[in-house]
Amino acid sequence: MGEVYRAKDPRLGRDVAIKVLPASLSSDPDRLKRFAQEARAAGVLNHPNITIVYDIGTDDGGAGAPYVVQELLEGDTLRAELAAGRFSPRRSIECGIQIAQGLAAAHEKGIVHRDLKPENLFVTREGRIKILDFGLAKLTQSPESASATNVATATEPGVVMGTLGYMSPEQIKAKPADARSDIFAFGAILYEMLAGQRAFRGDSAGETMAAILKEDPPDLSATNHDVAPGLERIVRHCLEKNPERRFQSASDIAFDLETLSGLSTPAPVLQAPSVRWRRPALLAAAAAAFALAGLLAGRFLWTMPAASAPAFHRVTYRRGYMRSARFAPDGHAVFYAANWDGSEKPELFTARLDNPGSLRLSLPPGSVESISGSGEMLVLSDELFSVGYAHRGILRVAPLSGGAARDLAEDVAGADWSRDGKSLAIVRAAGWKYRLEYPAGKVLYETSGWISHPRVSPRGDAVAFLDHPQFGDDAGGVSLVGRDGKKKTLTNGASSTQGLAWSPSGDEIWFTASEAGSNRVLFAVTPSGRRRLLARSPGVLTLEDVSADGHALMTHSTERIGMVGLSADGKDQDLSWLDWSRAGMLSDDGSTLVFTEEGEGGGSGYSVYLRKMDGSPALRLGEGEGIAFSRDGKWVLSALAGRSPAPLILLPTGIGDARPLPADSINHDAVRGAFLPDGRRIVFTGSDAGHGRRAWVQDLEGGKARPITPEGVVGSVLSPDGKLITARGPDQKVGLYPVDGGSPRPLPGLDPNDQPLRWSEDQRFLFVSYDTRQATTARIYRVELATGRRELWKEFSQRDPTGVSRISGTDITPDGKTLVFSYSQRLSDLYVTDVVR
Repeated sequence: MGEVYRAKDPRLGRDVAIKVLPASLSSDPDRLKRFAQEARAAGVLNHPNITIVYDIGTDDGGAGAPYVVQELLEGDTLRAELAAGRFSPRRSIECGIQIAQGLAAAHEKGIVHRDLKPENLFVTREGRIKILDFGLAKLTQSPESASATNVATATEPGVVMGTLGYMSPEQIKAKPADARSDIFAFGAILYEMLAGQRAFRGDSAGETMAAILKEDPPDLSATNHDVAPGLERIVRHCLEKNPERRFQSASDIAFDLETLSGLSTPAPVLQAPSVRWRRPALLAAAAAAFALAGLLAGRFLWTMPAASAPAFHRVTYRRGYMRSARFAPDGHAVFYAANWDGSEKPELFTARLDNPGSLRLSLPPGSVESISGSGEMLVLSDELFSVGYAHRGILRVAPLSGGAARDLAEDVAGADWSRDGKSLAIVRAAGWKYRLEYPAGKVLYETSGWISHPRVSPRGDAVAFLDHPQFGDDAGGVSLVGRDGKKKTLTNGASSTQGLAWSPSGDEIWFTASEAGSNRVLFAVTPSGRRRLLARSPGVLTLEDVSADGHALMTHSTERIGMVGLSADGKDQDLSWLDWSRAGMLSDDGSTLVFTEEGEGGGSGYSVYLRKMDGSPALRLGEGEGIAFSRDGKWVLSALAGRSPAPLILLPTGIGDARPLPADSINHDAVRGAFLPDGRRIVFTGSDAGHGRRAWVQDLEGGKARPITPEGVVGSVLSPDGKLITARGPDQKVGLYPVDGGSPRPLPGLDPNDQPLRWSEDQRFLFVSYDTRQATTARIYRVELATGRRELWKEFSQRDPTGVSRISGTDITPDGKTLVFSYSQRLSDLYVTDVVR
């Protein structure tokens, strides 16, 4: 119903598509109304699987034609893709997840498409699905204004609208269409992708309509023997004639498809306790049993020795991510902190388990740390992240009923009450060291790594916690320390471990961890070190709490870290590769990016990749985390994460072999380092035995590393001439330290949240990222070194802010024209399980 032009936006320098309603049609009230409806429907949506609308207006050049400015898509429609034949089950699932997620975002805004079909689904060259053409959309509600709930639609009751073959039975009967009508159309499309033919077809329109109303499509197994029964059940559930019997939510479909997607790559089974977590090969029979268990379990896939799969009861229903949660003392309610709908700060809520819905509490933003039996809550507010996951904030206590909160302590990274509410376990961030105190003030354990999730035993005689040897990384294991200060390591070597609680009896410690990547599963370990697997699921599980009757409160999440490049011409491009693409270092000319894959795809030791900024495929260089890129572009310095002490290795970007650096006692941090201009020396951050973190310089040809900064002063952003580095001390002040020795000098004009990125080529300026580690908008400043004068250089945010917990600049070229930033995106829901035995 419109003409589409390719155009360039001169303000932002980007190519766009302009959809224009021709003058011959703009005089038609029905066409005009439908065109406006499409613009309004798409304009309120912001999701990667829905076409983005930039602007809307009317041509004032005399014709008066209305137009919509949209993102320019390059690729082809799903209909054109299907012309080549049916899709594989894997590709069908991947496409189905994207379509369902886009529909879920639209339905959440009260928008029903009503004309979903392969022609209205676009497959970009990168493989992303985009939902097009909301021209028949029905806006059932609007969060922007109450008056919008009565927007006139383009059709009237009793008029059949849609595309035959994908219309729901209620649409054919000219009954009101809601989100479940889109779900029916989705089922027909998913069927067509798997079968290579339409679900409903006849020799005439009447026969096709009759098939939709009365017949079921042929079994998928008859046309595609590779379709698993679980996938066919999802399709059948979408195509129920009665909308009450269909899926009621597109997000539920996406979740079930993601569950099936996880079956295609069976997760490794973690075995009995050892110094390192082992990765045994899976036999085909075990994989088949694993898949069968997943299909029987329904929404989650569980593997539990000698136990039945627990049932899950959903607690939260909004779109965003959980921060933390705890059971109320009676076990019938929960208190939790979450960032919903793109909010930057976590809000506190309470919910009863027997009644869907949550009540927001009138308390300062923060994370729930602990609930006392006397009705008080420990809240960690104003959290700041120093490196990676390592954080600190202000610990406050507040009544559960809401009201004023009282400050207890600063620089706290975690806390928990004893069961009687008389003693408090606190993790304090003391400079670059973390200390566990129990009771508060008595130090039981100190580390140059970091500590999380302290939980006091039911008897109050010990504290269990997660010990992370590498500062900022969530790798590590479970440790136990008694009141006498004797520490015992119960597990070690997990790639990711977050979430911990004692079993009701105190005989076990439950925790969530993973061998590789971040897809954590639920384990139990006894104080003697005997470990068992309790449950697993596709996606990420995080244990929040355990009730007195043995119910587990867990967050289920889908997580990713992505990266976006901003080029000199103002264009932005998502450069994410696998699941956790953490942006790292740019070449001086801005043409090449070195980054690290830290998730499932990166393996247990992570992987270093090199990618051109033009979006061409990435090249894996080797294991570890990239921390420095040589100026000639031939070498990348990598820290081998997960080992203690973590060694360094040189990875070639072209022909050549990796060169491990000589082993020493230094635990090398996975934070920014640098090659000196001569290419023969490096600077890096690390700690040696018995000492805190500091900056070091080392000759690549051999010899011991030499400290540049005092203990506790960390940093290694090197000046172009190789003579100075920026480094931050425990007081959070940044100074300039001579690499070859000498007195440092202060660096004025920097904020404690400023993260130095790069010097300008003339060394007059320092580019810094203002990084609170919780912001959804990031800013790059240019600071003049001589005067401290600062100016805002760049400001950027992610297109879809929902679930984005952090955006930060990671590198910028010396001319300040090209930069790359990372974003962390997590969507999660809170669940309570039945008793786990």
